[in-house]
Amino acid sequence: MVQTYRDETRAVRFAVLGAVIVMTLFILLVSSVYTIPAGYRGVLLTWGKANTVAIEEGLHFKIPIAQSIKKMEVRTQKYTADASAASKDLQIVTAQIATNYHLIPSEVPKIYTDLGLNFAERIIQPMEQEVVKATTARFTAEELITKREEVRTHMKDILIARLAERGIIVEEVSIIDFDFSDSFNDAIEQKVTAEQLMLKAEKDLERIQVEAKQAQAQAEGFKLAAIAKAEGDAMAIQLIEQQLKKSPQFVEYLKVQKWDGKLPQATLGMPFIDVTPK
Repeated sequence: MVQTYRDETRAVRFAVLGAVIVMTLFILLVSSVYTIPAGYRGVLLTWGKANTVAIEEGLHFKIPIAQSIKKMEVRTQKYTADASAASKDLQIVTAQIATNYHLIPSEVPKIYTDLGLNFAERIIQPMEQEVVKATTARFTAEELITKREEVRTHMKDILIARLAERGIIVEEVSIIDFDFSDSFNDAIEQKVTAEQLMLKAEKDLERIQVEAKQAQAQAEGFKLAAIAKAEGDAMAIQLIEQQLKKSPQFVEYLKVQKWDGKLPQATLGMPFIDVTPK
């Protein structure tokens, strides 16, 4: 009876041990398989040391416990940061810069070794700060507004050169916002208002000049018309005088031309009989 109990106990122990071994082997098998998704590269660590070759996308195997994998995205990413600096004319400028970038796939192990997974905060953020300071010092506060594209291009060129050395490709740099002190904003607003008033005054002056030219042209027209009328009247008088010299009866002719065909009803001194037929 005792022997039977011992045999059963031993069998249970073997069964449990076997189950543990199988489970351990299963866990080890599962933990030895990993995948790198699309748009990522893997950094294989052996006892914490990074392999110098990036792991491509797909299914891979590793040694359980001894090896682990770190996945890093190599697709386009964006990092945005705020930076403050002084312009060439010593105006305080606050800028928000957005950098679109991607990691060079083959450089992923080096990036992880040098900077870790928080590489953006360790290298891109301070680099943006430095670039904003270096760029704004080259321009006045007003030029930062009027030459915005030139400022952006200058920032982009510097970031491309600096970050390429660290295995990071800069695709685009955008200036999301430039902010200035209240006093500078007030000065800009006053300048814009003054320019608008000047533009309005110029437009008013042009309108007045056009109206003056129109009035002058109209006066010239009236003058020429009056001269023409006076010349016409003078010529008419001259012709009448010539006709009078040639024929005294010309006066009677003019009277007949002016008569409306009606006889007067009375004359001075004696009544005038109306002989007009009824």
